[in-house]
Amino acid sequence: MAFQTVRGFHDIFGEDLKRFRYVTSVIRQILASYNFEEIITPVVEFAELFERSVGEVTDIVQKEMFVFEDRKGRLLALRPEGTAGVVRAYIQHKLYAQKPYHKLFYEGPMFRYERPQAGRYRQFHQIGAEVFGVADPSADAEIIEIVSRVLKALNVPAHIEINSIGCKVCRPAYREALKEFLEGVSEKLCKDCQDRKERNPLRVLDCKVETCKSAVSEAPKVVDFLCDECRAHYERVKEFLSSLGIDFKENPRLVRGLDYYTRTVFEAVSPKTGNAIIAGGRYDYLVEDLGGPPTPALGFAVGVERVASLVEVPCEKEDLYFVIPFGDVQDYALEVAKALRDEGKKVELSYRGGSLRKQLDFANRIGARYAVIVGEDEKKGGYITVKDMESGDQKKVWVGKKV
Repeated sequence: MAFQTVRGFHDIFGEDLKRFRYVTSVIRQILASYNFEEIITPVVEFAELFERSVGEVTDIVQKEMFVFEDRKGRLLALRPEGTAGVVRAYIQHKLYAQKPYHKLFYEGPMFRYERPQAGRYRQFHQIGAEVFGVADPSADAEIIEIVSRVLKALNVPAHIEINSIGCKVCRPAYREALKEFLEGVSEKLCKDCQDRKERNPLRVLDCKVETCKSAVSEAPKVVDFLCDECRAHYERVKEFLSSLGIDFKENPRLVRGLDYYTRTVFEAVSPKTGNAIIAGGRYDYLVEDLGGPPTPALGFAVGVERVASLVEVPCEKEDLYFVIPFGDVQDYALEVAKALRDEGKKVELSYRGGSLRKQLDFANRIGARYAVIVGEDEKKGGYITVKDMESGDQKKVWVGKKV
């Protein structure tokens, strides 16, 4: 039997891995410049954590979570998103008692049982950032500024969409108005949205089925129902974004697919794919809902594979030195390779036998810039022969002197 990856899971290597690492390193550098600290949380959590945070009436919980029982019969889940685990850690370790606010980021694999398609896998990777303890709209603007900076640094074309979905004060009135509207277009909704319109009508606005998108095109807008505090907050966010020179588009249909969001929500949408590649928003009630103290919070997550598929990695090729032992000189070749690495050079030691010509051909195949020939004469004389694979020039270099 020839084993292959499980459907929806994938290996990352070669050029794909270069793009992946480039994306994560750039984002990490940007987050460091904003003084975010890293946190690593488990990939396995109690399933109830996601049911209570993400929401029971969401596709993630109803259809997409990998859920299993452990030997004690406890229901566990592979994490489908990162925020819930970070909030759980924030509460469990009483981080709120350490200082007025925290800025944390995470990186790692997430798991959702979705239909595999281009750029979407059942195991995928995210980098996310969370801010706890800050209610001021300037924090919303700064989080969106980070997203804008990431897009520019990676040279990824995307536009930023924003909306406000209100709070516990004003959302109930909007919910009732939306439910009444959806009853009038009920026959045009998909089967899932027939259920959502009663239990969680905002999710209908997030449906990707074309008939549903068309049916809600004239639905009431949540911004028309905002209370005074939410409206003032939203206006300040827009003012701050404008003062920072960040282009954005208001999207009154934007609600995000998770239940914990309040007030500001946003997405960076790729015109190439039409998908959100970075998304987030404010979740001022989630910490309290999961058993912590009342704590305003907000954050965002980057879909690493989605962003990496749109990125071109700058060509910064590092010269490779290929050390070729020729004769019974393996000990000397090891010393030479070590000395070159001590100089900070990228080195590969040949483990192949064969003629010098075959070794040089192999050096070409692996993209070596220099072939370092180590033979009996070199060992006796305490030197190496360095051949430039591009020009064909070669020279002797005595060991102990920089190549």
